[in-house]
Amino acid sequence: MEENSKPPVRMSTPLPFLSGMGNVRANRLAKLGLRTAQDVAFFFPRDYERPAPPRPVGELREGEPASLIGKITDVELASRSPGKSVFGAIVENETGAVRILFFNQPYRAEQLRVDQKVMISGTPKLTGLRMEFVHPQITLFDSDEDIAKPKMLALYSLTEGVRQKDLRVLVADVLEAVAGQFVEVMPLSLRESSAQQLREAGIELAGTLPEIETALQQIHQPTNEASMQAARTRLVFQELLVMQLALAMRRRKLTSDLKSPPLTPSAMIDARILNRFPFELTSDQLRAIQEIKGDMSCQFPMNRLLQGDVGSGKTVVAVYAMMLAVANEHQAVMMAPTEVLARQHFDTLNKILAGSRVRIGLLCGSLTKSQRSKTIRQAAAGEIDILVGTQALLYGDIQFNKLGLCVIDEQHKFGVGQRVALRSGGVDPHYLVMSATPIPRSMAMTLFGDVELSTLREKPPGRATVNTYLAHDGWKDRWWSFVRDRLQEGRQAFVVAPRVLSSNDAEEEKGEEASEDVSSVETVYQDLCEKTLPDFRIGLLHGRMRSEDKLQTMRAFSEGRFDVLVSTTVIEVGIDVPNATVMTIFGAERFGLAQLHQLRGRISRGSHAGHLCLFTDGDLPPTENERLKLLEETEDGFALAEADFRLRGPGDLLGRKQSGLAPLRIADPSRDLEILIVARAMAQSMIDENPELDSPELERLKAQVMRRYGKRLDLGDVA
Repeated sequence: MEENSKPPVRMSTPLPFLSGMGNVRANRLAKLGLRTAQDVAFFFPRDYERPAPPRPVGELREGEPASLIGKITDVELASRSPGKSVFGAIVENETGAVRILFFNQPYRAEQLRVDQKVMISGTPKLTGLRMEFVHPQITLFDSDEDIAKPKMLALYSLTEGVRQKDLRVLVADVLEAVAGQFVEVMPLSLRESSAQQLREAGIELAGTLPEIETALQQIHQPTNEASMQAARTRLVFQELLVMQLALAMRRRKLTSDLKSPPLTPSAMIDARILNRFPFELTSDQLRAIQEIKGDMSCQFPMNRLLQGDVGSGKTVVAVYAMMLAVANEHQAVMMAPTEVLARQHFDTLNKILAGSRVRIGLLCGSLTKSQRSKTIRQAAAGEIDILVGTQALLYGDIQFNKLGLCVIDEQHKFGVGQRVALRSGGVDPHYLVMSATPIPRSMAMTLFGDVELSTLREKPPGRATVNTYLAHDGWKDRWWSFVRDRLQEGRQAFVVAPRVLSSNDAEEEKGEEASEDVSSVETVYQDLCEKTLPDFRIGLLHGRMRSEDKLQTMRAFSEGRFDVLVSTTVIEVGIDVPNATVMTIFGAERFGLAQLHQLRGRISRGSHAGHLCLFTDGDLPPTENERLKLLEETEDGFALAEADFRLRGPGDLLGRKQSGLAPLRIADPSRDLEILIVARAMAQSMIDENPELDSPELERLKAQVMRRYGKRLDLGDVA
């Protein structure tokens, strides 16, 4: 072996050990998550250059996308002024010639030289007597054979110092070097049955799913559109099948390995609980209660997600579940993400259960040490039936006497590890999580595939609608006049700003030079008190305040001692003040769509119509913001969640840490919903038939499931 030769490339070979790869280049690629040869092979294109079919010059039409293959016969780089240039070239073939132009791209003079063979793609326009392409896509060819067969070209995500051409060459070199090393985890019989199921679901696919090596070759260097789509379908299906197998294993584990107390609802218990509510429940609430009753009657833990739009009455359903646990002589615990919300739940339970023998406790950060110790002792002794609290419930070795049910409110505010902590301690209580952020079907099947789902769409009778307005600065006088009229009628108002301090104050705190101001609760509060609403009582609420001050301010607003509450998004979750019917949001473009919808839900709690006005910072009016226009057009939280999912993706909507799942490399649950549905059904069928996946032909597939999700979903004992 030569002294400078390198060992054969394996899948695990670090990039610096690849031929021609230096440390500088390897460090740049590491920013894309590429550290080994395997990372490169599975670094999938984000899109493709799809050149239009080449046309003769005589068939080019102005304004119609087209491609032309030819040779550069003339070039010119001209400077117009310092920093301004134009590069022009003539591309010619046997059918004629066209001009290409690039403005302020002088490097083109090095790239495009006379006699260079190229394919240009773009939209031509007629200039004088000649067709002209401005800033066309350029494909360089090294041989006449390449020119005869222009192909789709992969487009990868880039980072500074890495070009598309660099990645295409690297991927091609790696695929050649590791050929024959890819492990096929889907046997032929599974690929054939999967292909049949996919076709029956309406997914175009000729023949069976390609082998893994063919799929990787065609996803990076497709022969044509059909071969690329077949490769993508194979890779997407495999990724989703592996995930759904893991989730199906976890569902089975929850129903077989874990034991919970059956909490059964007799007709008498059911009637006594329902009679506690001073209103009629919606059909959605009754259906959810029926589903929960069925789950809690079993000897394995309920694992159910209760999702519903703002104001749909999820808390009522949760109260029923907790009362069912207590009626069966077990304790229930309810965890909320903030102390304000925990105390609100505590007050609600005390009202509903006034005069009953149910003992309710509260555990949160503002309690004194002696109060906390007393509550913990009472929970351990069984002297508290329902314990409400914040994350304080997770710490301090809290023991329950006979825990039967855990309720987690606003589940997306907690990570998976925090939720699981409530289940530890030698018992397996039933488990109900609630979310006021409606979850798209594709996301629910992905992030919560091991959880049963109950959905509330109806709002309780008497809940008013909310009118949403997108405003510009010229509206402010009219809007505040409208707000004053509502306040004089006896209503209350929220005013929301995106940050506590102005940008000037924040920069001064850091010792930086002040810049243009943005809306803050401090500046808005001062303006309202001194200029806009000086005759009304105004409160201030934000996250930098002490817990006791926040609670006192919120209670004062709830009791009507403030007419207006100026706040950050700390009011986003669960605050219930039915008399508050007006909301103003500054810097609305800074909030997510789901967050804006949650904020809007604070003013649809009673029978009076609500009014929300959105103002934006900067020059862009709110009417030009796609998310804000969607918010104006619909109150349907589920429709907004689907839109948010499309616009922002699942990672932003709930966050990777919430799912407990590894990030997807190629599958897109929203785009690939049909494939996801097939993968879920096949995974459940496979686990039903072979719970351990212990047949020899599935050995590699099971190994991939455990490698990718075993630790994340606690599947170690399944293996």
